Amino acid sequence: MQAEIGIIGGTGLYDPKLFTNAKEISVDTPYGPPSDVITVAELNGRGVAFLPRHGRKHTIRPTDVNSRANIFALKKLGVTRILASSTVGSLREEYQPGDIVFVDQFIDRTTRREQSFYTENRVCHISVAEPMCPEVRRALIAIAKDAGFRAHETGTYVCIEGPRFSTKAESRMYRGWGADVVGMTLVPECVLAREAELCYASIAMVTDYDVWKEHPVCVDDIVQTMRSNIEKVKHIIVEAVKRLPKERNCECGSALKNAFV
Repeated sequence: MQAEIGIIGGTGLYDPKLFTNAKEISVDTPYGPPSDVITVAELNGRGVAFLPRHGRKHTIRPTDVNSRANIFALKKLGVTRILASSTVGSLREEYQPGDIVFVDQFIDRTTRREQSFYTENRVCHISVAEPMCPEVRRALIAIAKDAGFRAHETGTYVCIEGPRFSTKAESRMYRGWGADVVGMTLVPECVLAREAELCYASIAMVTDYDVWKEHPVCVDDIVQTMRSNIEKVKHIIVEAVKRLPKERNCECGSALKNAFV
């Protein structure tokens, strides 16, 4: 089966009622196995491929997510666009729990993750000056506005190694850098999508205020906020699959053009 749009999500996003003609597919890649089997199905008459980033039972740590295998597998199935949902902590008062953030920039604080497919005979200097696909982001922003969701059109995401949460000193430092949200999964996922010449856009849900606001980050609170707002993310994804044009009108498909010496 071939898919057109890839959906990478976490706990609670997958909903069998959204899909028709669903089949689970195991995909082999040169980089090892993806996080889990991939569900290829129809959504609003278009082929989609759903992949749980941390595995179905959320057993894969952020650092251990095999992003190279995940992105390679989605492209192998025919995917040209990726809608990636995640949860994040807020570093700004105005980015409230339950809000949606359409991230447009990132600061990378990871240290243990392979960020390129090209590790042997070639070196790829991929440009991520604008790491998200502008065409997909515009569609997502319009959908959130139409639905009346509290959403932020821009956001700088600090990607930390995890799985631990930040110290107060780190959280205050990230705020001082001008970052808006903090999470553990955006990098290298979006970088590898660019190397694979796929369109990629992040749908980030704010679940907490990190620790800068003198309130400890609690997994139970994060899960509760996520569960109460996951329908927003589902709505955005369903509408995006419906609205995105068949033909891509961006430069993501030629990202490798000037990436090699």
